[in-house]
Formats: sequence, C-alpha cells, structure tokens
Amino acid sequence: MKQVAILISGGGSNMIRLLESMEQPGHPARPCLVLSNDPAAGGLVRAAARGVAVATVDHRPFGRDRAAFEAEMQHVLEAHGAEILCLAGFMRILTPGFVARWQGRMINIHPSLLPKYRGLHTHARVLEAGDGEHGCTVHEVTPELDDGPILGQGRVPVEPGDTPESLAARVLEMEHRLYPAVLRRYAAGEREPVTFP
Repeated sequence: MKQVAILISGGGSNMIRLLESMEQPGHPARPCLVLSNDPAAGGLVRAAARGVAVATVDHRPFGRDRAAFEAEMQHVLEAHGAEILCLAGFMRILTPGFVARWQGRMINIHPSLLPKYRGLHTHARVLEAGDGEHGCTVHEVTPELDDGPILGQGRVPVEPGDTPESLAARVLEMEHRLYPAVLRRYAAGEREPVTFP
C-alpha cells in the first residue's frame, strides 16, 4: 500500500477527488498527509475534516532560500512516510534538487494538453490560438516546467462562445476524473498513458 502525500496551495478540489478515490476498496494507495505552503489554504480544513493528517510549511519566512524551504518540506514528508507526491494546485516552483529526490515518485496535473501551453493562462491561450480542443495532462515531474513523461490526458471540446472561465470549469471537471484514475494506476506501478474520455 503506497503512502501518498498531496501538496496544495489553495482550496484543493483535485485533492478532494484524490482522497475520495483512495477511500475506495482495493485502491493501491492511502493518503498519509496533505501539505500546504499556505497556512490559510482552505484545502487543509477539508482534508482534516476527512481525517487526513495535515501540515504547513509556510514558504514566506524562508524568503528566497528555496532549498531551506524544501528541506523543511522534505523533513515533514519523511516524518509522515510519504512514498508518492501528488501536486494538486501547489503554486511553488520546485528546485532541481528536490525534484531529483522524488524523481519517478512525484506527479502533477496541468490544465492543457501538454506539450502545448506549458505555464500559466492556458485557457486564454487556447482560445487565442483558435484550438478546437483543450484538456488536462497528468505527468511525472521533472526539473523542466510542465514536462516529464505523460501519464494521462483528458480532452474537452472548445465550444462556440467559450470564455477562459467557462473553458476552465469544463477542464476542471475533466481533471477531477483524470487525476484519480492516473494515481490509482501509478500507485500500482502502471506507467502507460491513459486518455479520457
């Protein structure tokens, strides 16, 4: 049974879907921790209400010393026995050193069909480009931003009259389906990409 830590910075809607999925019988993973860099993150309250251990490592006291911030995170993760990390709206860029320590054991969800639209503002960029479809990608984390082996993608159509907000809402629904499905496979050692729908 793999022990999963989920890293968040906000409300944690993807975190909740991951927690729900790990409660299902026969799941190869269990949550050991929800960790946030923001003590005010709403997801911490939601995770604690489900009986999951929570912790905060506030990045602000560390200033620009990202290595010291990550060393403290590493200490907390090790103390809770984490074996897999799921980034779920964790809004900190991780250093190559931290990523290397978790290489092959850390996954992320990104709101685009990678390798298209790495970085921010993906929904607006899709609309500006006139693309006919959009979606989300779960991938292993590597030192390069929004890179790494693709583990799953969920596709949604771009509809006439879409705004960045309406498109974001549909992509988020797909994220809530895709991320739990990929984590279940990943925790069982499966790395072949899956595609939704």
